[in-house]
Amino acid sequence: MVDIANLTALIEPEAKALGLDLVRVKMFGGQSDPTLQVMAERPDTRQLTIDDCADLSRRISDVFDALEEAGKDPIDYAYRLEVSSPGIDRPLTRLKDYADWAGHEARVTLTEKVDGRKQLNGTLAGVEGDAVTVDVRGHQPMTVAFDQISDAKLVITDELIAATAPLSADGADKIIETEE
Repeated sequence: MVDIANLTALIEPEAKALGLDLVRVKMFGGQSDPTLQVMAERPDTRQLTIDDCADLSRRISDVFDALEEAGKDPIDYAYRLEVSSPGIDRPLTRLKDYADWAGHEARVTLTEKVDGRKQLNGTLAGVEGDAVTVDVRGHQPMTVAFDQISDAKLVITDELIAATAPLSADGADKIIETEE
């Protein structure tokens, strides 16, 4: 079993060195297709360029390769490294995410039922201390402790798309031909 806290401690300084905030470190895919997923973003734009992904991927690979050579491989089996931005329907992994995205719709899954609900679908209403409030559709606002949340992500809406417009789409519609 991989120690995600240890991986995060190894990866976070590499992200910070590039001026990035680490959003999530997660292993998925099981034994058939193990993948180490690293999500990061620029704090000022909340986005990530392809060059940012490549730079962070190289730094992580260099650190892990050095650890492997020293006999301290943090993942002792073959896996795929995936570095990406959180995307539009981003996971909400940090308390500040709930404050930053207040006013947008989210799907929040709890560790245990609260008031008979394990999933809260609605608008993020804000954060107070270590508690998150969600204005649950068809119900009422519900406040839960951050540590009661097992998983959460934004829901794609027109408002979210407008709030997460790309940094630049210049050149996205051009084909560049190269000689081989």
